[in-house]
Amino acid sequence: MTAREFDAAPPTLTVSDVLNFRDAGVAGLRPGVLYRSASLNTLTPEGAHRLEQLGIRTVIDLRTASERAIRPDLHHHLELEDLHHPLLPDQGAEFSWPRTMEGTYQAMAELGGASLAATVRRLAADDGLPTLIHCAVGKDRTGLTIAVLQSLAGVPEADILDDFIRSNPHLGLDTDEPVYYYDEHGNRHRSHPVTPALLHLALTHLRTSHGSLHGYLRHHGVTPAELSAVSANLRP
Repeated sequence: MTAREFDAAPPTLTVSDVLNFRDAGVAGLRPGVLYRSASLNTLTPEGAHRLEQLGIRTVIDLRTASERAIRPDLHHHLELEDLHHPLLPDQGAEFSWPRTMEGTYQAMAELGGASLAATVRRLAADDGLPTLIHCAVGKDRTGLTIAVLQSLAGVPEADILDDFIRSNPHLGLDTDEPVYYYDEHGNRHRSHPVTPALLHLALTHLRTSHGSLHGYLRHHGVTPAELSAVSANLRP
């Protein structure tokens, strides 16, 4: 089989040169408030105009510092609040990226508390909405973060999982044909599809490590008032 690169994947919402862009307002959540995507490092002026039409006010980037430095987001003429909440640290002496998808999701759950809490706190304030959350291709780090927000807003688990795996067809990962990507250092890797089991692994850790998802976030500094505000901001 001939391998395809990510840019061969079919587009979702029409935002020029931004992969995996879609509205995360599923299962009764407010549409047009929370968006998710891959990085904006290839955003075109036409794509920026589309983001402006959607009213995007805040962009939360979950990538590492090195990813942002090598492939910075492009905003063109947009006036956006650009926040950096890395879900995983840069690879270095103290941290090596896991070799398996299961290891990656476990690491995100164990190390991502500060990022998840910061994102929740920002969305608790309605002055930054609509918000776009992204990582590199918008499926793993973004997938977990969006799932946490959807869970806080009361979305049923089945709907959260359904939305989570929508990244597969949006990135061409729903076939047997391999898809590859290049990391920030130019190394080529095969991409792997997301599965409900991966998200379940991470969410289970979040919910059990401190008694509940709310307990996990309170442990990382989110107040009960902020948890309530996030739900209110995301629901009609």
